[in-house]
Amino acid sequence: MRTLDFYFDYRSPYTFLALSQLRQMHVEIVFRPFEIRALMKLVGNVPTSITCASKGRYVQSDQQRWSIHYGVPLNRHPQASELDVSRLLRATLVAGQLGAMPAAVKAIFKAFWSTPAPLATATEVAALLGAEGLDAKALESRMDDPAAHVLLEEATAEAAARGVFGSPTMFVGDEMFFGNDRLDFVRDRLARAA
Repeated sequence: MRTLDFYFDYRSPYTFLALSQLRQMHVEIVFRPFEIRALMKLVGNVPTSITCASKGRYVQSDQQRWSIHYGVPLNRHPQASELDVSRLLRATLVAGQLGAMPAAVKAIFKAFWSTPAPLATATEVAALLGAEGLDAKALESRMDDPAAHVLLEEATAEAAARGVFGSPTMFVGDEMFFGNDRLDFVRDRLARAA
């Protein structure tokens, strides 16, 4: 089966939208979580939709266009700006160590961008993932552990070293594609990789 590396941070609505389409492409997705704010510092990028008010307003409308185009509801978590997204990413990496990263990614994206669920504490994150069949006790005890912080730092550094500067970033082989609006190019490259 064809493989695609998917670099992401949960904060990005475009990442949630892109993933909704990638799941329909009959491709094995290798999830690569990273911390977007730390990565941007490493590579010298800035979140222009935050620093530029005009772009920020445009992005709100653009996200809704894509949501309608894909038929994918986009309901940002009402506490998104208050959540410890790094914890969500660490929980994802720990879930990966437990052999369940795809299930964690699906559950957390759904809770963050589709059907909001409690995500404010380690207990709530563990309960969400436990409902998906993951070992909630193991996740809760490990997601805030210093070792999980190191895992996220290493994943972020690896993403930066590979040339990632934002989310979503996808690789088919060594060819990089950035953004939800590049999925047609991803499809073409996957077809050539078959």
